[in-house]
Amino acid sequence: MVYEIRIAGHLPSRWSAWFEGLAVAPGPDGTTLLSGPVVDQAALYGLLKKVRDTGLTLIAVNQIQSKQEQA
Repeated sequence: MVYEIRIAGHLPSRWSAWFEGLAVAPGPDGTTLLSGPVVDQAALYGLLKKVRDTGLTLIAVNQIQSKQEQA
């Protein structure tokens, strides 16, 4: 599954490795979008735990369709 995780504040792209290779994209609204494939629920919970443990403010978590599902 592909997920988008929006957090408050801007993170540098080097945080991608910390968040299991998710793409890190700062938004114009002062937030950062982490996006990419997540293998299962356990991996998603692990990512959300990292958000919590680093003291980041979670704004939203959205599951989006992968390109394979759209076809």
